[in-house]
Order: sequence, then structure tokens, then C-alpha cells
Amino acid sequence: QVQLVESGGGLVQAGGSLRLSCAASARTFSTYVMGWFRQAPGKEREFVARIRWSGTITDPAYADSVKGRFTISRDNAKNMVYLQMNSLKPEDTAVYYCAGASSGGEYKYWGQGTQVTVSS
Repeated sequence: QVQLVESGGGLVQAGGSLRLSCAASARTFSTYVMGWFRQAPGKEREFVARIRWSGTITDPAYADSVKGRFTISRDNAKNMVYLQMNSLKPEDTAVYYCAGASSGGEYKYWGQGTQVTVSS
């Protein structure tokens, strides 16, 4: 069983930055694909970013809406994954969820979410 705990959400003005963190309990954390998703009020949950570890390099991917503004990273030694969010916009307001997937599988493990609110 993998447990994920997010932190770092909050209230920020448009144009500001936040860094989300996700602590994972998985013993084989480096083998997991880790992702960030978000859900705004009244909307479906959507993909934000994900990161894989090949054994030598990381392989990130982003939704078009955040590309160039958000950066996902991971620290396998600390079982952590991060989402650096810059140039935040009001439309980035959502609950952000950390998720984990076994290699080749669907996202099976989810955190409780952390609220990000961007004021205009």
C-alpha cells in the first residue's frame, strides 16, 4: 500500500509562485510514475504533469495549459515529488492531487489533495 501526502498549497496572487510537495511511503518509490492532477469546482479532474524515472534520467510531461510555467521533479532518495508553479493564473485555482502508478499501470494511489487559490 502506498500513501501519499501533499503539502504546500495556499493563496497567492496572480503571477505568483507556489511549490507543492508530495511525500510517498512506497518502498520502491523510484519505480513509480508520479503525477499531479487538479480539480476545480464544478469541473472534472484533469492531468497536470507526470514524471518517470528510467534509472538514469527523469522523463517529465505536462498538460499544455501549464507547459512553460510548471515544473515537476522528484527526489527518489527522499521519496518526494514536487510541483513548482510559476506565473500562476486564476484559472489554476483547484485542489491539486498527487498520484502514483506502478510502471505500465493506471494511477492507483492518490493523496488527499491540497488547495491552491490564485486571486486576480
